[in-house]
Amino acid sequence: MKFFRLLTPLLLVIVAVLCFAPVAWAFCGFYVAKADTKLYNKASQVVIARDDDRTVMTMANDFQGEVKDFAIVIPVPTVLQKEQVRVVEPKIIQRLDAFSAPRLVEYFDSDPCAPTGNTDWVDSAPAPAAARSEAGSARGDRSLGVTVEARFNVGEYDILILSAKESGGLETWLKRNGYKIPRGAKQLLQPYIRSSMKFFVAKVNLDKFEKSGYQFLRPLQISYQSPKFMLPIRLGMINATTEQDLIVYILSPQGQAEITNYRTVKIPSDANVPLFVKDEFGEFYKSMFQTVYTKEDRKVGFLEYAWDMSSCDPCSADPLTQEELKQAGVFWLDDNSPSNVPVPPSFRRSSPSSNVFISRLHVRYTRDKFPEDLMFQQTANSESFQGRYVLQHPFQGELKCQAGREYKRSLPKRFEQEAQTLAKLTNWNIQDIRNKMKLSVGNLRYSWWENFMSWLGLY
Repeated sequence: MKFFRLLTPLLLVIVAVLCFAPVAWAFCGFYVAKADTKLYNKASQVVIARDDDRTVMTMANDFQGEVKDFAIVIPVPTVLQKEQVRVVEPKIIQRLDAFSAPRLVEYFDSDPCAPTGNTDWVDSAPAPAAARSEAGSARGDRSLGVTVEARFNVGEYDILILSAKESGGLETWLKRNGYKIPRGAKQLLQPYIRSSMKFFVAKVNLDKFEKSGYQFLRPLQISYQSPKFMLPIRLGMINATTEQDLIVYILSPQGQAEITNYRTVKIPSDANVPLFVKDEFGEFYKSMFQTVYTKEDRKVGFLEYAWDMSSCDPCSADPLTQEELKQAGVFWLDDNSPSNVPVPPSFRRSSPSSNVFISRLHVRYTRDKFPEDLMFQQTANSESFQGRYVLQHPFQGELKCQAGREYKRSLPKRFEQEAQTLAKLTNWNIQDIRNKMKLSVGNLRYSWWENFMSWLGLY
């Protein structure tokens, strides 16, 4: 059975936000479109809910190919038991992606000739395996220095927790047991063995997968307790021939999370861009990200979103409910409703808090620029941030007052500034941008005498 990325698109949600106070202008407007993980061909997604030294990690699976060929090997800091592993529905990661994705918003200029007062913003239209015999296996495992610490089944997955004394033995053991390990694994496994990490190994139980009725592999979620706040990425580079994108959603009761062993940089934001970007937002964001990624020498992590999950402005999707947050791994919520998230009893707090802060980190990595696994830390910084790009529509009506004429005279300079901003963000050709802008603002109304004066070069 062939199947592709398990995450399916969400419908665009157009939210009208009413703005009154000028100081609130920075985060009001209409949500138009979002730049989510569907923009990238190879975007891995990981959700990390962490408080103190307790972690619940959810890993989305974007495996492409035959289900029988699927296998993952993930370094973990401790031996996991069956109750610490579960499968979850992909919708939870879809919801986090939609909620935190960089977004395009739009405003409409008011009539400069109208009496001043509160401004009402008008809504806009939406943009477009069978287990092997165990006889004699223990002896062979010991000869390779590999110990099976735990063996169990969760959902459609057969899970092993392994420890090893040396990488060559682990590589040989995995190959003997039917795991298709790519070349170069031995070198990358060795640092994890030296640091006494264990290995979470999963492959599909074909019988259970067929009986489940699912058409895709569901995300795996693991719970563990460790002072290490990290995400192993080196094993994912073994067969990589191109840059890989990783989106990490970190949920915390405190504030923003950041990468400690690489710089964390905010993505460019709050830029006014030409109107035609509404129809090209995906290409715009990919070009902008590549531009700033190159500018930063391809070795930083980018913060795309940071916000208290109880609200959003503008909202590209509704905030997650408490039950959805629990499904995403948040174990410190303080309501009394039951949850079916099986976290260890030690995870439950004596003085629970309902605070949930999300940090969306985007890392594009290669083996030469990211030689180390990602190390994180939580901070007390609760400042809100979002990748946000603004369309500002000029007023289209006829203007007969002095303020209206001054407003029209200011527009060419504004349009040129938008063109320059877009060229700087994306490295797109400035003349191509200007040509597209003429089409997007071509219906701006001028009176006959303004057109005549403009033709004479006097207006």
